[in-house]
Amino acid sequence: MVYNPGERVLGTTTPLYALLMAALGSLSGGPEAPFPILAVIISALFDGLTCLLLMRLAETLESPWAGRAAALIWAAAPMSVTFAIGGMETSFLVLLMVATLYFHSSHRHILAAATASLSILARPDALLFVGPLGLDRLYRGMRRQRNSPSLAEALAFLLPLLAWAMVGTSCYGNPIPHSILAKVSAYRLPPVAGMVRMLQHFATPFFEDLAVGPRWVALGIILYPALHLVGWRRTLRHKSSVWPLALYPLLYLVVFSAANPLIFRWYLTPPLPMYLLGIFLGLDYLGRDLHAPLIPRICLAAALGLTLNAWTLHPDHGLDRPAPEMAFIRLELAYEQAAADLRPLLRPDDVLAAGDIGALGYYTQARILDTVGLISPESIDYYPLPESFYTINYAIPPALITDRQPDYLVMLEVYGREGLLRDPVFNEMYRLRRVYPSDIYGSVGMLVFERAKPEE
Repeated sequence: MVYNPGERVLGTTTPLYALLMAALGSLSGGPEAPFPILAVIISALFDGLTCLLLMRLAETLESPWAGRAAALIWAAAPMSVTFAIGGMETSFLVLLMVATLYFHSSHRHILAAATASLSILARPDALLFVGPLGLDRLYRGMRRQRNSPSLAEALAFLLPLLAWAMVGTSCYGNPIPHSILAKVSAYRLPPVAGMVRMLQHFATPFFEDLAVGPRWVALGIILYPALHLVGWRRTLRHKSSVWPLALYPLLYLVVFSAANPLIFRWYLTPPLPMYLLGIFLGLDYLGRDLHAPLIPRICLAAALGLTLNAWTLHPDHGLDRPAPEMAFIRLELAYEQAAADLRPLLRPDDVLAAGDIGALGYYTQARILDTVGLISPESIDYYPLPESFYTINYAIPPALITDRQPDYLVMLEVYGREGLLRDPVFNEMYRLRRVYPSDIYGSVGMLVFERAKPEE
């Protein structure tokens, strides 16, 4: 399972999802399998199961209404739909996470251990909810409480991880995805960028800013965490073992703020189901305390209206069908067009360099030099770059291109504006072949370069 044939690099941070897609592909056409369609179908299935499990989970917490409310919002939430139709692993990860928390809450600990283990293989940040669950189980075992951990539970958790450790080490020399190191090395961010992005997200779980404006953030960052804490505090009084469910969204916020990675939008999704459930638990309890059952219902209607307001009936690009506004694919469509134009020109041994490799690699089937380093370990040696090279949070190292000399380079202009495009060696070695209109990330076009041959 590699990106470039013969290069044993684990470039995916979701090996379990990649294996799942490969298995489905082998049953539906092999290399010619319709992977984009398969991904959408299984993501829809996963999200449907997640909604069902949210309702079942809330029943164990003695608040069925909160579960139905969270499931309803999750079904329409742009943060769930966007990455489901985008074919990513997000729906799979969230399903495993919610299943683990449901099994834990209903005292089916062997199943919880198994799904917790699989969730780590779906994406490493699953450790942020698996860790507290493990601490709870260890504590209860030390206190010899009822439902203490068993050998079967430990094996259910350890065996999938050990199996992957052996396979990953045998195939790649290391079972930890190489892409984690690459993302840490390549991107440059202000010190508090991660915290600001996370706070904005937690303040607007229903995309209130689209209707009210950014001033809502100041209110939302107080209102929603307060409701979350009220809901879970009341729940913990009669079911103390579910404290990891309450902690997970807040722990996620703190860890990602402190680590300060580049916050891709799909990083914002995992804590949302438990955060939504906490908010609706809080509303449910407030409605009961005030003897005003209409209050939580009115709030749910408002939340659904705000969530649907983040959709558009007729997107201005791509397919003409309702979709979340955040589900824009202009960048992917531009790369797809560049790939279609390049593919007839590519020879079997040609190397194509790019910073965004997904669509280019898929549609050209060329050997890729990943300038970020997700699948190309050699790229990491060229970071960090001088601060002056950055216009945004990423820039292509000039020396990487001039040293490795790929046959073609496709990039957004902003990736090379202050560095690569000013490098005299690069400008001597490469000629601009084509410019595609694009203002993404403030670019002046998408650029396609070809290495000049000696006779040129």
